[in-house]
Amino acid sequence: MSPTPPTRRLRLGLPRRMFSQVLLMQVAIAAGVAVLATGLFLAPLSDQLDDQAMRRALSIAQTTAAQPQIAEDLTSTPATAGGPVQREAERIREATEAEYIVVMDRRGVRWSHPTPSEIGRLVSTDPGQALAGHEVMEIDDGTLGRSARGKVPLRDGDGEIVGAVSVGIAYDSVRARLIHSIPELLAYAGGALAVGALAAWLISRRVQRQTRDLAFSDISALLAEREAMLHGIREGVVALDRGGRIRLLNDEARRLLGIGDEAVGRSLDEALGEGRTTDVLAGRVTGTDLLTVRGQRVLVTNRMPTDDGGAVATLRDRTELEQLGRELDSTRGLIDALRAQDHEHANRMHTLLGLLELEMYDDAVEFVGEVVGDHRATAEQVAEKIRDPLLAALLVGKATVAAERGVALRLSDGTGLPDRLIDPRGLVTIVGNLVDNALDAVAGTPHARVEVELRAEGRTATLRVRDTGPGIPEEQRELIFTEGWSTKQRPAHRERGIGLSLVRRLAERQGGSATVGEAAGGGAEFVVVLPEAVAAPDLEPVLTVPSDPHTVAEEESR
Repeated sequence: MSPTPPTRRLRLGLPRRMFSQVLLMQVAIAAGVAVLATGLFLAPLSDQLDDQAMRRALSIAQTTAAQPQIAEDLTSTPATAGGPVQREAERIREATEAEYIVVMDRRGVRWSHPTPSEIGRLVSTDPGQALAGHEVMEIDDGTLGRSARGKVPLRDGDGEIVGAVSVGIAYDSVRARLIHSIPELLAYAGGALAVGALAAWLISRRVQRQTRDLAFSDISALLAEREAMLHGIREGVVALDRGGRIRLLNDEARRLLGIGDEAVGRSLDEALGEGRTTDVLAGRVTGTDLLTVRGQRVLVTNRMPTDDGGAVATLRDRTELEQLGRELDSTRGLIDALRAQDHEHANRMHTLLGLLELEMYDDAVEFVGEVVGDHRATAEQVAEKIRDPLLAALLVGKATVAAERGVALRLSDGTGLPDRLIDPRGLVTIVGNLVDNALDAVAGTPHARVEVELRAEGRTATLRVRDTGPGIPEEQRELIFTEGWSTKQRPAHRERGIGLSLVRRLAERQGGSATVGEAAGGGAEFVVVLPEAVAAPDLEPVLTVPSDPHTVAEEESR
């Protein structure tokens, strides 16, 4: 037997879609307002109708009492059903459509009444105020039922009160007027409710389009997922409004840009200052995977406009990748140099073997001495002028690579640097980048030469790197220090245009400068000035190691 399908229970409650909920709530509000307005209008309307009925009754009573013949007939004729007072009162009652007009004497005895049998009897309500000379308006019950009444004193020709006139308007007629006005009032309320429902529907449709017909629970879940995603991903996210102001920063963006929550609501220029990073995030520099340097970090930035005129930018930390890319470049260069040295070493060994086979022992000894002496002379020359071991080792290695690439790398005669550098790693990064760029610029040209000059004047270190390459056009001498700008072909494993930007930033971090000009014999000359790069003679040199591991990796890779 097949299992019995589960029965579905009818669930009552609000609809799930935001469109339906907003429409239902707005219609309920419009209906509530219409009912409340109708009630608030009906309450004073009933009081106004009562007041109008009492004033009408009082006005008829005043008109009746103003006729002198009635007062005269009251004092000169008996109270009978066919008397002149009864006839005149009935005439006025029929003309004014009042329920009753009662004329009474000072004792409260009726001289007129719609029911003739009541004539000659005392009135059912107290006439004391009217007989005392006061006009009275009230709603009260009498022999003819509930009515709106007006009572006035009746005076003779001398002004003496001889009785009173009481006029009543049937209360049923007042209620009928009120009931008669309700349908018209409800029609107005219904029209207002219809207009409100239509407006609610239009607003709900707009909300539906803007929220893409999501339910409140879906929106809540999306917000929770957005918060988890923004704070969990390892990419920086910066959201901008149409005015270019920051409206959202996730944790990684705060870390990479070095800003906090105080930047939210401010423009990029105020939060970050001028520079390429600000231009890229603001969209003034366009493209994909744009490189920029913020502090000591190499960032890759992409910017995507949004439908509301703002934008969302993502930031990726490429510092470690840049380090790996430069290490790969160095490894490849080292492999090429080793391959060339191996080839050269094989040629030298073959030459030495031939000299030995020819029994030219003296020539063989001289040949070995020249080979070993050239390399030793280069190393001794560098070590004599550059006392810092890191820089000396770097320049010896670069000299070997330069020789294999057919470039003469030499130190100028004015080079002299003590071993009291405050930040040797930073200087290694600067020298390595400038020498590599110079070797790339002159490689393959005739009489290729690169000259390095490192000189200390007091506590200021000055670096000059000259080459015999094509040089830098004057209009590009500032552009070459911009992140991402390069004339070299981009390798597959990393971006170009970072080295010179980092050189300038390292120099400026130490209060110095990095510039480029034209060398004396043609080519380019880079000059880096580092104030207080050398420790005082009476102080021990301090190796400055940045606390950020990205910075260490970055500087070691340069």
